[in-house]
Amino acid sequence: MSWAQNAAAILENEHVRLQPVTEADREGLRAIAMDPDIWRYFVSVVENEADFKVFFDTSLADQAAGRRVVYIITDKASGRIAGSMSYGNMAEADARLEIGWSWLGRDFQGKGINRWAKYLLLKHAFERLDAERVEFKTDILNQQARRGLRNIGAVEEGTLRSFNFMPGGRRRDAVFYSVLRSEWPRVKQELATRPKVTPLPGSASADL
Repeated sequence: MSWAQNAAAILENEHVRLQPVTEADREGLRAIAMDPDIWRYFVSVVENEADFKVFFDTSLADQAAGRRVVYIITDKASGRIAGSMSYGNMAEADARLEIGWSWLGRDFQGKGINRWAKYLLLKHAFERLDAERVEFKTDILNQQARRGLRNIGAVEEGTLRSFNFMPGGRRRDAVFYSVLRSEWPRVKQELATRPKVTPLPGSASADL
């Protein structure tokens, strides 16, 4: 089976559950998505019902086509949908993929959910998919996402200037991070045993 097929699994621990998106998740995501702070550094914006429909329908279409594996994150403490995260840019021949398209509702920010979701995705990538490299990218202006990526042990690699257009017409400089297979045992140990993730100031946004 392809990476996209193998990746579409349920991933969970005592803190979070990640499962591939389905139509049944539409209302749960909508309930937490109407917050402009979430989308400040995202390449798409959800400001109204029409925007959300496009956003969610694109997630379903991307997953159906194998372009992404879109996970719904459930916070086990509350039993509520907390947000979403994806595998994308899956270059299986080069054993490389990206984790991104990441966002959490306001009530779930700064509680370690991002850490555990990325832990499960990294673990699945390295230990089940046999990836050699997992990469991340974010807006150079998104200091919170950059701190969050460093917090999970990702290494900052550099900046690709004028990488893409953002809503409103700004050209984004994209900062790339990665974790390599050789680094995974250390990163895994740190993520699995760290007693608490230090809450980050400000509003949480995507690290895509």
